[in-house]
Amino acid sequence: MKKAAGLTGHQPAAGAAAGRSVPPAHATPHATPTAPAADLSTRDRVTQLLLERRAATAAQLGGVLGLSPAAIRRHLDAMLADGDVVARDQDVRGHRGRGRPAKVFLLTDAARSRCGTHHYDNMATAALRWIARTGGAQAVEQFAAEQVAALEARCRAALAGAGDDPMARAEALAAALTAEGYAASASTIASGGQLCQHHCPVAHVAAEFPALCEAETTVISRLVGTHVQRLATIAHGDGVCTTHIPRPPRAQSGKTVTTVRTDR
Repeated sequence: MKKAAGLTGHQPAAGAAAGRSVPPAHATPHATPTAPAADLSTRDRVTQLLLERRAATAAQLGGVLGLSPAAIRRHLDAMLADGDVVARDQDVRGHRGRGRPAKVFLLTDAARSRCGTHHYDNMATAALRWIARTGGAQAVEQFAAEQVAALEARCRAALAGAGDDPMARAEALAAALTAEGYAASASTIASGGQLCQHHCPVAHVAAEFPALCEAETTVISRLVGTHVQRLATIAHGDGVCTTHIPRPPRAQSGKTVTTVRTDR
């Protein structure tokens, strides 16, 4: 939901409407004249998946693409050698079984830049630095709130028939955010629900200006109708933006909405 300077427009493109960020035709990383066309096509698809999911294991990528472990490893090894992806240990919450954790793969900044995802980052960051320098932190917060206001209005319209249940509203909100290009999903867990956003168009900017994330969290809280807890953000290096929606006790229904941040 974050939209920084120069990025405030609604994305009507077909890729955005499906929750995807579509790289331009020239975005194939380090294409070589001798590389088979099928290999380049597969790398494009791997790049697309990593743009959508930010991080994925070889097994996850192979499962979506219908490739054997050996085949997907060959493509990932080539992309590692070309500097298009990096690998790191998968974060495992709670008890972990024996053996080494699986590796997850992420696009490098250089690869993302070639896909056109960060062309405006420098300008947006410079604009926010100027706002902070001339108007202070409060001005940055006001700017962030204004950036999400129009999106909030569109999402609120999409939630008109979702009723009052926070879980139902979270599902409707996920669909609305996916239509906006954020590849969102909602799920029910024992303690309530989770809203996950798998794509952030301004992650690099939000890393320096967390007011963008805070404004977004406040909007999510208002839209689902209860307080929420931001557990993770792409801007802080996590794989997805994860917002926990506690299931409110019956006696607390209708109480004042507050927002709690836990990702600092």
